[in-house]
Amino acid sequence: MSQEPNFQLEDSNSSSGNVPSRFDPVRGSFSWKRVLAGVSLIVLVLFPAILVVEFTDTSTGKQPCCVGRNVTLAQTGDHRAAPSFDLANSLVPREKIFAGGPPKDGIPALTEPRMVVAEKVTYLSGRDRVIGVMQGEESRAYPLKILNYHEIINDRLGSVPIAITYCPLCDSAAVFDRRFDNKEREFGVSGLLYNSNVLMYDRSPEVESLWSQLMAKGIAGPAAQKSLTTLPLELTSWSEWKARHPQGLVVSNETGHQRDYDRDPYAGYFQRADLMFPAEPESDRLPVKERVLGVWVGDLFRAYPESAFDRRKTSIDDNIGGKRLVVAFAPGPRSIRVVEADKGVEWMYSLWFAWYAMHPETSIYDK
Repeated sequence: MSQEPNFQLEDSNSSSGNVPSRFDPVRGSFSWKRVLAGVSLIVLVLFPAILVVEFTDTSTGKQPCCVGRNVTLAQTGDHRAAPSFDLANSLVPREKIFAGGPPKDGIPALTEPRMVVAEKVTYLSGRDRVIGVMQGEESRAYPLKILNYHEIINDRLGSVPIAITYCPLCDSAAVFDRRFDNKEREFGVSGLLYNSNVLMYDRSPEVESLWSQLMAKGIAGPAAQKSLTTLPLELTSWSEWKARHPQGLVVSNETGHQRDYDRDPYAGYFQRADLMFPAEPESDRLPVKERVLGVWVGDLFRAYPESAFDRRKTSIDDNIGGKRLVVAFAPGPRSIRVVEADKGVEWMYSLWFAWYAMHPETSIYDK
């Protein structure tokens, strides 16, 4: 793979708000603690059965940074590669679960954040992208400016507890009902990735489970094989959403965390064709990072890529698994949204590489 970009993500445990990138190697001056950590790393390579060893700097009480991009559970003793999750019944190969860099909760999920009325929002520009959610007459927008730094927002829409999720590496957006097994759960960011996609965890008082966002399914722990209920959403521009929902609510940028929400730490990533973490299988049927709307009915999956639309073709009336849906495209913000759908049709957003890696059986809508 090519040289690693120098993206930066801030760590909630950093007093300065600036820490080495989740993609960068360890930085800093010589110390015996790092030497010992390196020796321990060699031991772990020779004896992969030892998966979890935590190194703690006694002077600061903090663990060292992730040792690099391609770090798997079997390759490092850094706690960031193997937080306290039970992987004994993992549905995916454990050697393909990668450490993203920040530790468990190093990317801090938000819970019931402060909201403001759309008309009073000043920190968003018209082209900023938002995840929009509606229930009845109530609408809410969750800006990607915020989600770039938090990835999960636990909120409540009406009486429904919801999780708004976004993975910047896959540009993937999905909204879930937080209720399962007759209990309401709260989700956090595990610090782990599978197929370059965020692995969420539910903050269960018993045993925490890992969940794949793009699979909408538990992949390890007590919730393995269990599915999350998805909810309708849009991924569109702020100007388009605000025009339709001027009285809707929007997440405030006063989150309680010190972040520069105007800075996009992933801007360079989207300008490159290569990935930061492996995803397989691969497909060249579409450009690696083309945006798609991923739709499914039962076990049937279909991708609606941006390239299926243009200024003359801005709507698709389609059928999948005997279910009808109508997909509309707005050329200005280049946003795709489902405007009509039969019951049983589910969808989320993703880049092509990630959607295909999770659902290689997917078809592609061909205009």
